[in-house]
Amino acid sequence: MGYRTPMPRYALQVEYHGAPFAGWQRQADQPSVQGAIEAALAKLEPREHTIAAAGRTDAGVHGLAQVAHCDMEKDWDPFRLSEALNFQLKPAPVAITNCAKVADDWHARFSATERRYLFRILMRRAPATHQAGLVWQVKHDLDPEAMQAGADRLIGNHDFTTFRSSICQAASPQKTLDALRIEHIDTIGGPEIHFHVRARSFLHNQVRSFVGTLERVGAGTWSPDDVTAALEARDRAACGPVCPPQGLYLAGVTYPDAPFL
Repeated sequence: MGYRTPMPRYALQVEYHGAPFAGWQRQADQPSVQGAIEAALAKLEPREHTIAAAGRTDAGVHGLAQVAHCDMEKDWDPFRLSEALNFQLKPAPVAITNCAKVADDWHARFSATERRYLFRILMRRAPATHQAGLVWQVKHDLDPEAMQAGADRLIGNHDFTTFRSSICQAASPQKTLDALRIEHIDTIGGPEIHFHVRARSFLHNQVRSFVGTLERVGAGTWSPDDVTAALEARDRAACGPVCPPQGLYLAGVTYPDAPFL
């Protein structure tokens, strides 16, 4: 049997609106972001395609700079591959915003050293129109300083059992949270609270559990000490409400050798 040349591998930076999808991961009976991209790849090279991503976002969660990789038979120019994929992806709200050829052993998930998430809360009483589906809307004001004081209790290496989903498949609840920064922003649509979260990896529903808990601190029904007590309880029942998915964005992924520079 002759030697088979490895298939060229490409890193894809992906932006998507999560509302129409049951999440990133391919599903047999529901639309997914992975499924949309794999179907587009099959129109360029007719065969079965399997792509891998830096993180599997849940239903309704958005991607600003998700990263995936694919293996192609043809040696594509990266710009032409991204243009061809974007043409085939229409009208799905998915776009390839960058593409680069990478080493055969480069992996979108396992080569990543950091993942960054953004969560947006809109504070206003009037129904959201332009931002509907893109923010979590609350009708009351939130105290960003109190929320930051609560967030500071979560930074570092901890057992995050309290803040992981009961169906989380991670081998251990022990994770290191590198940053959780709260930002108040005045926008034309109303004041927003932004959560900027950084870590090498996350547990299932960890960010949404953080945000739902810290929203209670901002509303004044929890104190920062309550966040510490919840963390130390190592009990899912001690977590605050898990917030809805539509305000959550996978905002970026870091690699030792940045593929898109």
